[in-house]
Amino acid sequence: MTKKIFIGSDVDGLEFKNHIKAFLYQKGYSVNDLTENIKADFVTSSNLVAKAVLKHGGQGILIDEYGMGSFMVANRHKGIICAALSDEHSARMTREHNNTSIITLGSGVVGKRIAEQIVMRFVTSDYAGGRHQIRIDMLNKLC
Repeated sequence: MTKKIFIGSDVDGLEFKNHIKAFLYQKGYSVNDLTENIKADFVTSSNLVAKAVLKHGGQGILIDEYGMGSFMVANRHKGIICAALSDEHSARMTREHNNTSIITLGSGVVGKRIAEQIVMRFVTSDYAGGRHQIRIDMLNKLC
């Protein structure tokens, strides 16, 4: 698969991130782990992934204990739409309707099997465009 996927986590999400990364590799995806060799906090990991998505395109996955810290940081970047997720349906809908480029997962909130389903739905769904673009334009004007 040629889709660019950037992943990062804080220290609390490290083991969970490694599980998701291995899962994506097993499914044939190439994953660029931006926190592989550093002990990051959620601010640092979120900034690294958001900047990579903005510069190179693709999609990002952020993991911290609850998913909310990373969510707040990623959404501070103009041009990023990030969603904190805990279910598969929302992963598809936020990708199709909101053109979400980054998702966050809470390692202390979501189990690994559900996280695998969320991630697969996120990376395999496409933005629908059309009437949804009006909202995207409105969001981008806020920053």
